[in-house]
Amino acid sequence: MKASYFWDDGSGINGDTGAPASGEPMQEGLAASPSWPLGTEGYVEYNGKKEDFFIGDRGPGDPAGDCNVLLDLDGKTFAKLTGEKWNDTDLTVTGDKGHIDVQYHITKWGDGNGTEGAPQPMGTDTKCTDAVSGQGTSG
Repeated sequence: MKASYFWDDGSGINGDTGAPASGEPMQEGLAASPSWPLGTEGYVEYNGKKEDFFIGDRGPGDPAGDCNVLLDLDGKTFAKLTGEKWNDTDLTVTGDKGHIDVQYHITKWGDGNGTEGAPQPMGTDTKCTDAVSGQGTSG
């Protein structure tokens, strides 16, 4: 699946929309999914690197429309995966990667609002089955 990055801390920088939907503060490991239940836990793999995440927000919106970008990782996790640096001042990741192809693994479905299984763009019943990668032991 394709992943992007974000950082919504309420600062208003780069289109920041405010605090994450879960009420959790923005932090490393917090990711956004348009459909998975809030509280879902897992990890992503990219070029041999592995990072944990939990679903604490909703998104991405428009880029998910045609099952394109279906996971928004926090900027710090994205930087670790790509080998780039996180810039605390402008809330961006260095380099030219805005989207990366990751494999995701769900280790525990959350009990918050959302739908288990294949990711879905916001506001649709379309299941993006081509985006399905691994499911952990609890998946």
